[in-house]
Amino acid sequence: MTANEPLVLGIETSCDETGIGIVRGRTLLSNTIASSMDEHARYGGVVPEVAARAHLEALQPAIEAALAEAQVSLADLDAIAVTSGPGLAGALMVGVGAAKGLAVSLNKPLYAVNHLVGHIAADIVTPESDPLEYPTIALLVSGGHTSLLHVRDLTTDVELLGETIDDAAGEAFDKVARLLSLPYPGGPEIDRAAVGGDPTAIRFPRGLSKGTDMAKHRYDFSFSGLKTAVARWVERAEAEGVPVPVADVAASFREAVVDVLVTKALAACADRGVPRLLLGGGVIANRRLREVALERAAAAGVTVRIPPLSLCTDNGAMVAALAADLIESGRRPSTLAFGADSTLPVTEIQVAERTEDVTRGNAA
Repeated sequence: MTANEPLVLGIETSCDETGIGIVRGRTLLSNTIASSMDEHARYGGVVPEVAARAHLEALQPAIEAALAEAQVSLADLDAIAVTSGPGLAGALMVGVGAAKGLAVSLNKPLYAVNHLVGHIAADIVTPESDPLEYPTIALLVSGGHTSLLHVRDLTTDVELLGETIDDAAGEAFDKVARLLSLPYPGGPEIDRAAVGGDPTAIRFPRGLSKGTDMAKHRYDFSFSGLKTAVARWVERAEAEGVPVPVADVAASFREAVVDVLVTKALAACADRGVPRLLLGGGVIANRRLREVALERAAAAGVTVRIPPLSLCTDNGAMVAALAADLIESGRRPSTLAFGADSTLPVTEIQVAERTEDVTRGNAA
C-alpha cells in the first residue's frame, strides 16, 4: 500500500443490504454492512419499499462506522463510488442520492459503477490473494442475478455470455424453501435441510440443458421449471399421504441447481479457452456449490477463485475496489447526470464518464 493509491469510499444499496466499503487502492480498510433481511423475512422475500426505507435509516451510521474502522475522515477521501445499477430502483436511488450529496459537499470525484462488475472487483481486494489474471470466466449467483461473464479486463471489457431467463438461483432457493416450510432466506435453510439427504434421490430437471436448448441458450439459465417440478413432487407426496422427505428434496433440488451452474460455467471456460473461473454473489455461500465447482474444475484443469464470503454478498467494498481500479487505469469521474438504472447492462462498467479531463478532487 502506498500513499499514491486512491482512497475510495463505496456505497452499495442495490437490494436489502446497505454496504459501505473503504479501500486504498487494492487494500481493504473497511467492509461495513447493515442488512434489513430480518424485516423482509416476515414477508418471505425482499420488499422494495421496505428496503429503501432501511437504506435511508442505515446509511449515515454505516458510513460513520466504516470511517471509524478505516481510521480515516471524509476529508481524507480521494473519491466516492456508488452502485448505479442493476438492482431495485428505489433502493438504488437512496445510494445514488447519498453519493451525489457526499461528492458535491466534499468536492470529490464521483464514480458510478456496475453492481455485477463490482462482484468481480471484490476479488482484487481479497487479502493475500494473487492478482486476478485476465481473461477469466465469472459466474455470479445471487438472489437477484445469475450471470455468466467473460472478463477480458475489469475496467474496459466485460462480455455477458448468459444469464437467467426467469428466476435467479437465489430466488429459486427462496421459493423452494417456502414449499418445504423453511424460513427465509432460503439458501442457507436449504443447505441446512440437505444435510444427510440423498442428492440422487429425485432427478429434478436441469433447465436449458437439453440438446435442443443449447444452440440458443448454451450459457443461459432457467430455474422456474425446476421450482415447479419440486412443487409438483411435494404436492403428489402430500396427496398420497406420504411424509415429504425434506432432506432428500432439499439435497436433490440443490444438486440440480449446482449441476447446471457448474456445467455451464465450465463449458464457457472450455469454449473460450480460459482456464480460470471466478465465483461471486451471495449464493456462493452454498457449501455444495463451492464443493462441486472446485472438484469439477480441478478435473477440467480450471483454476477457481472465490473471494471471502463477506465479499461475496452485496457490499460497498467491491464498489470502492472497482472505482479504485478505474481511477488507477486513468478513467475520468462520472458526471452527476446519472440515476438509478435497475436494468443497467453488465457491459456498462462505469456510468456517465466525463468526456473532459478533470483534476482529482473536483466533483463538479
